[in-house]
Amino acid sequence: MHAVEFSSVSKRYQGAKRSVQALDDVSFHIEPGEFFGLLGPNGAGKTTLISILAGLARATSGRVTVMGHDVRSDYAAARRRLGIVPQELVFDPFFSVRETLRIQSGYFGLRHNDDWIDELLQALGLADKAQSNMRQLSGGMKRRVLVAQALVHRPDVIVLDEPTAGVDVELRQTLWQFIASLNRQGHTVLLTTHYLEEAEALCHRIAMLKSGRVVALDRTSALLAGKAHTGLTFKTDQELPEPWAARARVTGRMVHVRVHDTLEIERVLTDLRQAGVTVEDLEIGRSDLEDVFLDIMQEPRP
Repeated sequence: MHAVEFSSVSKRYQGAKRSVQALDDVSFHIEPGEFFGLLGPNGAGKTTLISILAGLARATSGRVTVMGHDVRSDYAAARRRLGIVPQELVFDPFFSVRETLRIQSGYFGLRHNDDWIDELLQALGLADKAQSNMRQLSGGMKRRVLVAQALVHRPDVIVLDEPTAGVDVELRQTLWQFIASLNRQGHTVLLTTHYLEEAEALCHRIAMLKSGRVVALDRTSALLAGKAHTGLTFKTDQELPEPWAARARVTGRMVHVRVHDTLEIERVLTDLRQAGVTVEDLEIGRSDLEDVFLDIMQEPRP
């Protein structure tokens, strides 16, 4: 039995003037205990897929199961197996952190759940905020409470939809340490993120969506090996000469240029020197998941 299975899932939104195909025959499964990444650009269909998984939207066609339970015909059982951390900061401003988690426990018929709530509060750095009203918390603290809410019923499958968007480094580290420990205990994790270094470090397998279709699905190591190349990474305040300017990935002062062999490395460095470009902090390394992602997203749709 798969932890999660998407079978030929399609979703079409019908408007007054035109329709939009958000998902197009999406099929893949996630094994129990797996840490699985779902990647794609904005509008690729990730949130739509998670909404269908959570029972918040209905697929136009296809079937989705959680631990063998169909999300439509056996919704209550499927939802009990899921814990979902949404992108949006949704909270009730009238309750304290502990009251919020007790109420969430009640939705799943759990009473006397305070021992596990205490463990969650401690693990997520919320112990000193337990009696604080939700509206008094910072955005990062609210995000921690959302994670605790998703885990309060000890779900088999944990869905993290952009969980670290806009949060500080401390929370990111705290969250990943705790989620990784739950994964080691056997919980299945489905992660969507735009921080590709997180996906590369955490995920056993990755599926990539583009325009509502799965365009890549493999183990993280295999995806990296399949697009193997070498990269030069350095800092500069100056413009790069052609053809390297067109091939470079530039983030502020940081420049990453993909090369194929040592001869090309020598050529890049020679051209930079001749153009008078000052280079700082030069590193030579292998391709990363961001390179793979950009390559796959730029490939023409079949």
